[in-house]
Amino acid sequence: MAAAAFAALPDEFRALVGNVPCAVAEFPDEETIAEMELESPFDILGLFRGIGLPQGAADPMTGQLPNQIWLYRRPILDYWAESEDGETLGDIVTHVLVHEIGHHFGFSDEDMEAIEAAAD
Repeated sequence: MAAAAFAALPDEFRALVGNVPCAVAEFPDEETIAEMELESPFDILGLFRGIGLPQGAADPMTGQLPNQIWLYRRPILDYWAESEDGETLGDIVTHVLVHEIGHHFGFSDEDMEAIEAAAD
């Protein structure tokens, strides 16, 4: 589903993402839960790990891990199951994916909403 959501994004946007990998995990790991001070592993749907392009990711420092996007399957499913606004699971996955990719580029919320609208 994440791959389909990515494939539906505008070509120009996908080209800019480059080689930033997207991984899907059941839940965030213990390190992420502690670092983000989450009360529950269900408190986060996705995460961008790394340094965004505006903050210097274009010129990585020695030893710097590559940027990566995480989508958390169980929290996304839980959010969808509890949602009352009729969003499809695919809509939610696309929203989380675009939001996390947006952090890579330093996009505003308005920029991300426009990209989502173009993917529909």
